[in-house]
Amino acid sequence: MERRIQELRKKMVEQKIDAILVQQAANRRYMSLFTGSSASLYISHQQQVLLTDFRYVEQATKQSPNYKIIDHTKKGLYVTLNELIMEDQAKSLGFEADAITYHQYEEYNKHVKIEEMIPIQNVIETLRMVKSEDEIKSIQQAAKIADQAFTHILSVLKAGVTEKDMALELEFFMKKQGAQNLSFDTIVASGVRSSLPHGVPTHKIIEEGDFVTFDFGCIYDGYCSDMTRTVVIGKASDKQKEIYNTVLAAQEQGLASIRPEITGKEVDQVARDLITAAGYGAYFGHGLGHGVGLEIHEEPRLSLTGEKVLKTGMVVTVEPGIYIPDFGGVRIEDLVVVTEDGIENLTSSPKSLIEL
Repeated sequence: MERRIQELRKKMVEQKIDAILVQQAANRRYMSLFTGSSASLYISHQQQVLLTDFRYVEQATKQSPNYKIIDHTKKGLYVTLNELIMEDQAKSLGFEADAITYHQYEEYNKHVKIEEMIPIQNVIETLRMVKSEDEIKSIQQAAKIADQAFTHILSVLKAGVTEKDMALELEFFMKKQGAQNLSFDTIVASGVRSSLPHGVPTHKIIEEGDFVTFDFGCIYDGYCSDMTRTVVIGKASDKQKEIYNTVLAAQEQGLASIRPEITGKEVDQVARDLITAAGYGAYFGHGLGHGVGLEIHEEPRLSLTGEKVLKTGMVVTVEPGIYIPDFGGVRIEDLVVVTEDGIENLTSSPKSLIEL
């Protein structure tokens, strides 16, 4: 934890910030390990303080030993902040531009006695991109639970069940295996609805001949997993096999291209070129992948605009897809860690076409 604080202070020096206020939930947890829902971190070059109310003082004291814990219930947040600013003789206060509303910004300007309020973006998020060994272990366990859930869903998936039935089955199973929650709302899309990249599960009955796409994940110890598999109910048609095998080949090529110092844009291009060469380029409209950690969508992005360079310890998805309206779609997604010589794949579920 001390290393993270010192890394943040280096960023503060670069941006000429005397102190910073951290309120975004994932950033707050990353910088303090505090998991409660109400707190602000005040970090200066002299001290680090966790400001919360009476409900969370005991929890914060246990979870965040690197921080001074202050209950601001009686004085209020603004008065407490002003006392810390005066104590540090701070002239500038950084705040997360994406974490507060315009109204909140106006309130800070009105009540906080500081010479300059400086909006910051992607400062802590940049630190979060490279995961520690402990973070990777948590993500690995979340991915393992998702793999187990996919194995389970194959045992109950058949013609006649609904998309909602399958989504609920996945959620119940993962929570029974120790998941804290879902990483995001589970996607189950079948038949022609599988052409919807983010198809919300409905009461549609899954039928013989349908593609069924499952995109899901869970949270373990605060960290997310993310995986996608597409299967066919019954025998796949030649067209379904062609689309599936194209996506699979693109995914495998994308995975094989990942290494330190390559950009997200370059990885995306590898998979995109293969799909385009097969004649389906117009039907792959999203990025190839994204970072995963305390949040389900983090930097770096594997996309047409992904300029960030991949580093050892980053965790990303690789998830190409082909989506044809009024026919159906396929997406295949693995979660991987960038290593010194390539990747470690955290997703172990089979990827050859499954016909049930």
